[in-house]
Amino acid sequence: MTDTASALPLAISMGEPAGIGTELLFKAYQHFSEFPPGKGPHFFLIDDPVRVEKLARSLSVDVPIVSIATPETASEQFAHGLPVLPLHDEALSTLTHIEPGRPGPVSAPAVLESIRSAVAHIKNGTAGGLVTLPIQKEVLQQAGFKYQGHTDFLGHLTEDMTMPAGLVRGPVMLLTAGPFRVAPLTVHAPLRAVPDAIAADKIVKTTLVIAQSLLRDYGINQPRIAIAGLNPHAGEGGLMGTEEQEIIAPAIAALRQQGVDAQGPFPADTMFHEEARAQYHAALTMYHDQGLIPIKTIAFYAAVNATLGLPVVRTSPDHGTALPLVGKGMARPDSLMNAIYAADRAAKARATFDAARD
Repeated sequence: MTDTASALPLAISMGEPAGIGTELLFKAYQHFSEFPPGKGPHFFLIDDPVRVEKLARSLSVDVPIVSIATPETASEQFAHGLPVLPLHDEALSTLTHIEPGRPGPVSAPAVLESIRSAVAHIKNGTAGGLVTLPIQKEVLQQAGFKYQGHTDFLGHLTEDMTMPAGLVRGPVMLLTAGPFRVAPLTVHAPLRAVPDAIAADKIVKTTLVIAQSLLRDYGINQPRIAIAGLNPHAGEGGLMGTEEQEIIAPAIAALRQQGVDAQGPFPADTMFHEEARAQYHAALTMYHDQGLIPIKTIAFYAAVNATLGLPVVRTSPDHGTALPLVGKGMARPDSLMNAIYAADRAAKARATFDAARD
């Protein structure tokens, strides 16, 4: 447990209202509300309090809902119920007819306004970090959303915020499960496009973001980062591909010249067993499945998605909207609870680090 007596509350964006997010947040609130006063993370949801209360009743969930006017009251109200900060009236009007398990583009304005509002509260110092509930990307894009997902959208929303001097801006996606941390260099690129998307400067920048974040947000003073090869057996000396020799190894050499403890390129099939993971603090893989399959196999219910290199702290549960599970009480809140823990710890660690640096 962490002492949060003087910490800012976390903002929770609503995610897809027809999805599993709010239902899991009820379970997370029940868990955290049992902590002694001043202990554990406090948070508030940005949503429609009326909708949230109706959903709690329909699920027979014993979670009181407290409508708050400002984030400043969230922590003092947390013991009385789940604090919900209302959206603006125009966004609220799009949530009138939400059918659980059946998302549609009509609610997109509310979903996006919730994310924008959360970022705004972090900018003005009334929230300490952001935890995003899962969104349904397809319906948002039907409504004109032009970003691939949360990570790109948050990068856009924080463009006007400056990074501390000397720090490299992301965004970089990191999946975490305890000490197991992995970031893909290319995220949602088709597999056939991956080789052309790999570049030495991209590897260097991404690894620098990971290294600074491990120091600033995770309190790791001398981070070690393992970098995977692209090809089987990391190319095996050029027999199975030359990207390791021509791109990845030079990038690692450049990182080491800058003082980053980067190692590799390693064959991806041997760098994720328990003994190998003990040798590094984070891994960089060349493409999405190369890194996400291992961490989701090892920690399917517990992994957390974090965005590194932004002026705001952001985490999210490492799962989607789980539409088939909505309303059945079967979905597990492990990942969301870990995301809340992770955002709370990162926000505190970052504040402490920045204060010492100043």
